[in-house]
Formats: sequence, C-alpha cells, structure tokens
Amino acid sequence: MVDEAARQRALQALRRKRSLKHQLRLYVIVNAILVLVWLGSGRGSFWPIDPIAFWGISLLIQGWSASHPDREFSEEEIAREMERS
Repeated sequence: MVDEAARQRALQALRRKRSLKHQLRLYVIVNAILVLVWLGSGRGSFWPIDPIAFWGISLLIQGWSASHPDREFSEEEIAREMERS
C-alpha cells in the first residue's frame, strides 16, 4: 500500500512541474510575438526587454520552487525552535 502523504507530495510536485512547463511555453510564445511586433514597429529601443526580464525572473522563482520543494521539519529542528521560545 502506498503511503498517502507521500502520494500527495508526489502529486503536488507533478502539478508544480506541469505548471512550470505550461508557463515556459507561454513565455516563449508571448515574448516571440512581442519581439516580432518590435521588429515590425521600426526597431526603436528594445522595449520587449521589460516583459522578457520580469517574466523570466518570475519563471526562475517558480522553477526554483518546483525543484526545491518544501520539506518536513526534523524533530531536532522542532526541539531547537521550542527551546528558543
């Protein structure tokens, strides 16, 4: 029998990874369109850099969260925190 808590953690990790893949696809498509619009508008200052950079930072954070999931606290960590209080 599969441990239900482990199963739920695995499902949660799979959801985060699927969401990240979806966001990456959207990122590439939308930013490619923005660059094409920039190319067609006379190539002034490269204004698509703002959404590319800020959305990219957001994706980096999301990727970090997906690859470094929350972990359970050890009994030692809990005991140390209780002693501090």
